[in-house]
Amino acid sequence: MLTANDTRTIPAHAGIGLRAPHIEQVIAELPPVEWFELHSENFFAAGGDALRQLEAVRAHYPISLHGVGLSLGSAESDYRKHLTQLKTLVDRVQPGLVSEHLSWGAAGSIHLNGLLPLPYTEEALAVMIEHVDATQSLLQRQILIENASTYLEYRHSTMPEWEFIRELAQRTGCGVLLDVNNIYVNSVNHQFDPMQFITAIDPATVGEMHLAGFTRKTGLAAPLLIDSHDHPVYPEVWALYRQTVAHIGVKPTLIEWDARIPPFAVLQGEAATAEEVLDAQRAVAG
Repeated sequence: MLTANDTRTIPAHAGIGLRAPHIEQVIAELPPVEWFELHSENFFAAGGDALRQLEAVRAHYPISLHGVGLSLGSAESDYRKHLTQLKTLVDRVQPGLVSEHLSWGAAGSIHLNGLLPLPYTEEALAVMIEHVDATQSLLQRQILIENASTYLEYRHSTMPEWEFIRELAQRTGCGVLLDVNNIYVNSVNHQFDPMQFITAIDPATVGEMHLAGFTRKTGLAAPLLIDSHDHPVYPEVWALYRQTVAHIGVKPTLIEWDARIPPFAVLQGEAATAEEVLDAQRAVAG
């Protein structure tokens, strides 16, 4: 087990979301990747092969733990057991970053297989603040909150998504995981200027960025994009990422690919493209 002092920060370079089909390859070959992100819930068991693999990767690379099941936006869910399991894992592997989503996915003891949207209201914000504060207090570290992709909006929302997440960061001290693909997806689905979102976020709060591919639904009355994570990053998202980096600055950037997962070399190619964008911004910044 790693000690508390054996920590590695996540470098401001491009990383790859490491999924099951590639873990043994990475352990065997130790490819030149700056860092990896893994889904926390896959390693909650006290032992077994999955945890062995995680610790083998962690021995050679900085890692980020990205959660999908804490359901911080649920008003009536008992997330404490999940949070306790997360703390055990965080204490064990000492990740460079820990992140979750701006979403809900549980009601009471019922857990839904999805990252569901919140109404952007003061009441929902108060719930998120309470749960983020509790999470950071137990983990004894800052967490990052990711803006999620959404496919509906609540009529009674009183603020835009970007104001909600900006307020959450200001009031809790959490960081922002800025998912550029999700911003683009939502901008098409809900018809807003994606740069309005990006320029509303304090660059100092952004600890990480995500890039992924989406699916475009056709034959509908209105445009609809699905955050499917099963395609290369689209040109429109690369263009938005360049604008985002120019405004936010150089940040750790992750390539996510969760379905129809291609050979590892394809992910390395996507990461190399992201690194080119970061290098170009470094050159501009001097």
